[in-house]
Amino acid sequence: MSQPGANHKAQEGLFGQEVELSVPKQIVPVLLPIPMDEPYSYQVPDDMDLKIGDFIKVPLGARTAIGVVWDGECEAVAPKKLRQVIEQLYCPPMSEEMRKLVDWVADYTLSPAGMVMRMVLSVPEALAYEEPVPALVYNHKPIDRMTSAREKVLSIVKDGEIWSRKGLSELAGVSMGVIDGMIEQGCFDQGELPPPLVVADPDPNHAPSILEAEQQEAADQLIEDVKTKDFACTVLHGVTGSGKTEVYFEAIAACLRQGKEVLILNPEIALTSVFMDRFEHRFGAYPAQWHSAVSKKKRERTWRQINEGRIKVVVGARSALFLPFKNLGLIIVDEEHDTSYKQEEKVFYNARDMAVVRGHIEKCAVILASATPSIETRVNANHGRYQKTVLSKRYSEAQLPSLKAIDMRKFPPARGEFLSPKLIIEMKKTIAAGEQAMLFLNRRGYAPLTLCRGCGHRFECENCSAWLVEHRYKKTLNCHHCGHVQKTEESCPSCGALDHLVACGPGVERIAEETSKTFPDARVIVLSSDMGGGIKRLRMELEAIAKGEADIIIGTQLIAKGHNFPLITCVGVVDADLGLANGDPRAAERTFQLLAQVTGRAGRAGGDAIGLLQTYSPEHPALDAIIKKDEERFYEREIDLRERAALPPFGRLAALIISAEQPRLAQEYSTMLRQRALNAEGVRIMGPAEAPLFQVRGRYRYRLLVQSPKNFNLSAYLKAWLDAVPKVRGSLRVQVDVDPISFN
Repeated sequence: MSQPGANHKAQEGLFGQEVELSVPKQIVPVLLPIPMDEPYSYQVPDDMDLKIGDFIKVPLGARTAIGVVWDGECEAVAPKKLRQVIEQLYCPPMSEEMRKLVDWVADYTLSPAGMVMRMVLSVPEALAYEEPVPALVYNHKPIDRMTSAREKVLSIVKDGEIWSRKGLSELAGVSMGVIDGMIEQGCFDQGELPPPLVVADPDPNHAPSILEAEQQEAADQLIEDVKTKDFACTVLHGVTGSGKTEVYFEAIAACLRQGKEVLILNPEIALTSVFMDRFEHRFGAYPAQWHSAVSKKKRERTWRQINEGRIKVVVGARSALFLPFKNLGLIIVDEEHDTSYKQEEKVFYNARDMAVVRGHIEKCAVILASATPSIETRVNANHGRYQKTVLSKRYSEAQLPSLKAIDMRKFPPARGEFLSPKLIIEMKKTIAAGEQAMLFLNRRGYAPLTLCRGCGHRFECENCSAWLVEHRYKKTLNCHHCGHVQKTEESCPSCGALDHLVACGPGVERIAEETSKTFPDARVIVLSSDMGGGIKRLRMELEAIAKGEADIIIGTQLIAKGHNFPLITCVGVVDADLGLANGDPRAAERTFQLLAQVTGRAGRAGGDAIGLLQTYSPEHPALDAIIKKDEERFYEREIDLRERAALPPFGRLAALIISAEQPRLAQEYSTMLRQRALNAEGVRIMGPAEAPLFQVRGRYRYRLLVQSPKNFNLSAYLKAWLDAVPKVRGSLRVQVDVDPISFN
């Protein structure tokens, strides 16, 4: 962007730090949070000195928008046609590392850079100036009448110290009236304090964990990674209950001692409350939170204070990856295998993979923690791209549960029910011993399908190619793809018959109904993400379970990870085959991970424990490996299958999803797209074909799947291909999913 006369001298910014070189005053490129690939050019007022990374307000059509002064050349536009920057915002500029991340993610995912910027500027209100807090400065003015309360105040205040009125009152142990009286006598001058922190600073020395030998060895390796102050990615692979969290807490402490910041990604908001308590116990303060359940106002303050470098630790969902840290020293991806890290709308990205990219850019340590690492992560560790440390046993001599398959062909449930007699017997033993049993079914609601026995009518979503799921607690039929909800019907809408509607298959609500009939005196809690009451209710129920105030816990994958239920000694998986009945190349891996995680909830406090898997195919390799606890054999088999098929991580995949409001438009465009595919060695294109979910939210979808060699620049190939075909118009849309994990 250089022009004659540009000021290239480094200058001190608004917040005292050295900022980047000035860009020319005349014209600057500005990246805006809109679906555009390139920055727009704007004129700079003569009295404004902008630098790369500065946040500014600019006109955009009939409105104003916040953008960032970007790197690169300005577009060739006559200056008289350019609009002028309105305002420079009073906040630290966006770092070079953050700008590199935006460009990298946009380039890799084939997303407009402006849409990645929108994820960074998710709360633009945070860039507004926050007024300081009025404060008091002691000025040594003599006091007319001394009292014991005033003496307490004077024993605390010192020259030049700034106090809030409330803080001084609380620390001195006097009423606010005492402080006000001293103010009236002129003992204090007016001062200012920065706005209060969202959370207090954590203390790395507050309550260090007592680690066992294996844990300490792992912690020492992670601490060493942090101390190098350079990129290092380590896989923390520990069996369920091995104390992975306590181990990486010590790496966090090492990072804090260096004055650096920490980002902890967590795939499940429901796990955050439990994690927060454990963090507070270790560090004496809570970390800042970043997820959809945090109020808008608090998100604004949190973003602002992260951008100012005032917040040291953040725990959050995948979107926290794009927070504007100033001195990042450590990124932790907990449950790194979890598919929740993949975003599949607008910008398609995997937060786990982008966390590794950000670690590279920031030159900081990255920890990928899991009891069941993804195959991609395992292969990277096997080939030396990542380091690896293993926790092979549970903490404090607790044992993993014994695992058994219940062959449903030999031990079927009673007619119209779903729990095998063998599972019921084990649950009765457990409850009689004063312990807890848990039932797992990865299906929300009461039943996945409702049909009429008279005419065969099935309740379908009007917007999607999906059955409506009955939620009996709410008396609704719900679509789990678009959110459509309608009241439960009493008669068939096709034939009008009463009492002919029947629920087909079980959800957790139906399992709870059966359980209550079988165990009428048992205290039953159902945990599912769509239950009323939100995070507050969930937290109360988790606390009740931990205190032993429930006998049977029934839940979806919400209960499969991260929870420590000390009284659970029996886990029953209602349908272990559920995730295996599709053509997804990751089906076996996901089933293995999910069932290993859920059975790992049992026996965490020691003693005998059991996990029972109801299945019609106990011989399946994934189930056989879980039951025999032969993790290595399972991974070896899956890795071999992937390698022979050139599937990730031994090859590359990308999906093109073509959708439109009319199926013919989507079909014609996807066919044209396939016909104009560029030739490249080793590249294979499959499709187009109707997506398994053909209609979603009123749009009809076709898919193309592109497979390429591992070292092939697939993003560049896709970009060249899409640039060479006619652009979409009307309701047509093409979405690119590089490294897909869903094939619906």
